Amino acid sequence: MKITKVTPYPFFAGPKNLMLCRVDTDEGVYGWGEAYVVQGKEKAVQVYIEAMAPYMVGRSPFEIKHSATAMFDDFSIRRSSCDFYAAWSAIEIAMWDIVGKVCNQPVYNLLGGPCREKIRVYANGWWGGAQSVEETAQRALAVKQMGFSAMKWDPFRGYWRNYITKAQEDYAVECVKAVREAVGPEVDLLVEVHRRLSPYHAKHFAERIQEFDPFWVEEPCLADNIDLVKQATDGIKAPVVTGETLYNKEAFIPVFEKRAAEIINPDICVCGIKGMSEISAMAEPYSVLMSPHNFNSNAVGLAAMLHLSASIPNFLIGEMFLTVDEASRDIAVEPFEVKNGYIELPTKPGLGIDIDMDKLAERPYKVIERKFPFKGACDYRDEFPKEGT
Repeated sequence: MKITKVTPYPFFAGPKNLMLCRVDTDEGVYGWGEAYVVQGKEKAVQVYIEAMAPYMVGRSPFEIKHSATAMFDDFSIRRSSCDFYAAWSAIEIAMWDIVGKVCNQPVYNLLGGPCREKIRVYANGWWGGAQSVEETAQRALAVKQMGFSAMKWDPFRGYWRNYITKAQEDYAVECVKAVREAVGPEVDLLVEVHRRLSPYHAKHFAERIQEFDPFWVEEPCLADNIDLVKQATDGIKAPVVTGETLYNKEAFIPVFEKRAAEIINPDICVCGIKGMSEISAMAEPYSVLMSPHNFNSNAVGLAAMLHLSASIPNFLIGEMFLTVDEASRDIAVEPFEVKNGYIELPTKPGLGIDIDMDKLAERPYKVIERKFPFKGACDYRDEFPKEGT
């Protein structure tokens, strides 16, 4: 069996474009993968996938490990980047899908078998665009009523900067308080910080919200300098999460050696199934838990996360974005169902998900025009410190 074609499929999923990838073989078996993309850079990842195709056509889809090494050594010339790893992950996930189908086994059985029968997921994306603390709390209650027992959001307003004003911190604290009061004590609250704070501000904020029992504080500081995360962790009582912006095994070594976090959250569509499995194994001796990041579709990306999460002993909880759920369900032949905050393991061969090509074609890539200044691109006049804030 040989790979004959590697095709990226960008599509618009509502709030953002997403990037699927299909790998075809000479025996008619195909697999689906997905690459993590951020707004405005989708085409860069698409070009990466297209450029990788000649390196993959003619290989066996079973040669996952060697292909990963060859792509890093020969294609990227031993240079790391998020877009490179995201593009490769799309191809790699599709290869796992093919191998599972050929072997007539779900992918988690190829990874050593399941460690659990259901995968717990938390809801994210529900809070975007909320204009007030009250609106955020109302939305949180609606998520609870959907059956989720855990939810994540960023309670801060404004641009992501190391320093925040007292007013910004007060708003974030009030937001956490209001959400806790709205959903009650039985729902786990995952507080996202998006790498925006200095260690001092991270610790000060975390101390103020501790009474509301956060499940975790995610990425309080920039992980590029892991010592910042470590400084914050040492002063935060809740478990600290980092790893969304780390893309390979080497990047996680200092996280473990410095005990910088209790939980890591690499993205399934950046690190891929093999990479995530290896990072998980590295984390185990340090008693570090895995919570896969998944700002991807609830079709292929979610499927890959489910199989990875089933196969690792140190899994905690996985991510599911509600904002892309409608589109994901539309293109999936048999979409996944969440019941009481859990998804049952797929049992079909491969990833257990297929894509309706006609439905996919109805959601073409959407060009989102931008002309400075626009939301998300700060003007120097908006920078801190600013009079009146």
